[in-house]
Amino acid sequence: MTMTKGGSAKPPRSGAAAIPPASPPPPKTRERRSHVPAAGTEHAAAIEKAQREMLHEGTRAQSVPADAHPAHAASAAAREARARIGADVVCEALIRQGVGVFFSYPGGVILPLYDVLGDYPELRHVLVRHEQGGAHAADGYARATGKVGVCMGTSGPGATNLVTGIGTAQLDSIPIVAITGNVPSALIGKDAFQEIDINGITLPMTKHNYLVRNADDLPRVLAEAFHIARTGRPGPVHVDITKDALQQETTAPHPTDAEVIAGLPGFRPNMDGHYRQLKTAAAEIAAAKRPMILAGHGVLHAHAEAELLAFAEKTSIPIAWTLLGIGAVDERHPLAYGYMGMHGWKHVNRAIQSADLLFAIGMRFDDRVTGNVRTYAPYARIVHVDIDPAEIGKNVAVEVPIVGDAKRVLKAIAPMVEATPIEARRDYLDQLAEWKQDSLGSSWHGSGAWRDGLLSADYVVQRIGELTDHEAIYVADVGQNQMWLARYAGFRHPNTHLSSGGLGTMGYSMPAAMGAALGVPEREVWAIAGDGGFQMTLQELMTLVQDRIPVKIALFDNKKLGMIRQWQEIIYAGNYHSAHLLGPDYLKLADAYGIPATKASSPAEVDDAIRFAQGVDGPALVWFEIAGEQNVFPMMPAGKGLSDLIEHWGGPEE
Repeated sequence: MTMTKGGSAKPPRSGAAAIPPASPPPPKTRERRSHVPAAGTEHAAAIEKAQREMLHEGTRAQSVPADAHPAHAASAAAREARARIGADVVCEALIRQGVGVFFSYPGGVILPLYDVLGDYPELRHVLVRHEQGGAHAADGYARATGKVGVCMGTSGPGATNLVTGIGTAQLDSIPIVAITGNVPSALIGKDAFQEIDINGITLPMTKHNYLVRNADDLPRVLAEAFHIARTGRPGPVHVDITKDALQQETTAPHPTDAEVIAGLPGFRPNMDGHYRQLKTAAAEIAAAKRPMILAGHGVLHAHAEAELLAFAEKTSIPIAWTLLGIGAVDERHPLAYGYMGMHGWKHVNRAIQSADLLFAIGMRFDDRVTGNVRTYAPYARIVHVDIDPAEIGKNVAVEVPIVGDAKRVLKAIAPMVEATPIEARRDYLDQLAEWKQDSLGSSWHGSGAWRDGLLSADYVVQRIGELTDHEAIYVADVGQNQMWLARYAGFRHPNTHLSSGGLGTMGYSMPAAMGAALGVPEREVWAIAGDGGFQMTLQELMTLVQDRIPVKIALFDNKKLGMIRQWQEIIYAGNYHSAHLLGPDYLKLADAYGIPATKASSPAEVDDAIRFAQGVDGPALVWFEIAGEQNVFPMMPAGKGLSDLIEHWGGPEE
């Protein structure tokens, strides 16, 4: 239809085509926006690639023959059929370092390692139920064998779960290497899934730590990690490896020992004592009338037990030991005097307080050893031997400092001292013997064990020691059970007493015993645990079952946090807040895990219960229902000295 001049519509002529109305303009095309920071740069591309790899696994399938990959053929031929990647380097390094077993739990960023692990049948992987258990197992393996223990975990919580075990190893100078995976390099600092600054966390609790972003660096880093962990004063080393470093192809060779040492110019522990200091120490020994040797963990680390005994016998000096020095000397030896410190023997602490010379070797004068330093060994001059110069003079001022390895120092000083016949110290040694007899005969010996016919923990420990002929490895948890084990088991050999000394880690015993049993399979292994510590890591019962690890568990159940209850009784006027501890039926619990178990509630049942566990081919649990109010005496209260021991407790009026 057309319009007239006046605006009226005029019909179209017959046969004329109608003119369609004008179409609306097409909509504008929407412009896509990229929210990738610095989009288009190499950095942004790397981040996007890393994010894709975090969500999509697949590191080696393309380079592995179809008939080889599904089976993960455990042979050199299978490894040759594909490219060598960073994960291979980790496995190769463990084998080169003599690692036969390691403890780990898988996770996303460390899966490239698990993807190749089947090609290395030389390595035994133990799947723990919690990474803390893996760290303690590596620690127990290291203590029992003298080798470097290894544990692994993934990023984020897997890594942070290792921290308590790493800290335990650090304070007790235990050589472990903790390996963790981390997010791909490009995502470091992006708060990616399960990213945490684990290097920053472990920095103050390791001898050294590494963040590895390139597979070519792995051979050197891992070789250095093991060297640092075991050399000088031992300790934990942490190696954090990004996922892309595990995936990258590499041809980097493993370094020789000489190349490792050359690459660590600042790491040169002083192994030999200074000649002038050794001569000065020999002169101090010659002048002393009431000398004591204090043996610490460093003696065991240096394998200096024979040298220590030879030195003591030549000079006729009695030996006391720290908690971690247990096993440095056979406790049956005439010069073996006993365990010192807060819950140590009364006669030992009395001897230290009366000594005119302390020859301390491989110990750090911890506050649980000295108590109030102002009143510690008030008549003694001190010779302090330690491989770590930072420990000398740190807690106790000394007259003769000697920096060096315990074994080398003892070998060097032995020719410098005059032989002293035992008769020359007869009056002194007779007095010490009298003090010891009085100490062992005190009313608190056995912790008042037999009152009311209750089962006492010290009796159980004594019988475990006797029924194992003192030949087993005994692993303490932390608390009263730890003190009873140290005092009553009767140790004959080095590295058969394992205990978390510096950090005091509850839950330590069972996983550490797991590592010890795998490291020294020829010895019977007993975990001595209170019900509190046991409930912290009892999930590792399944690890014992799955891997058939023959740990025997002595569970001391007083339904209390025993040491907390004791302190609250004596120091906090009986305010027992949160000291009562409920637990499950441990026989049913053990049965649920498939572990044979038995129960003892009276002294008459103890021997049969221990023999029951010994007769089990695999793990076993003995539930000892011990006296609920049993204390460990003597006890040095906090802030007091070795001369202020509490020998019994009847209430606040005392």
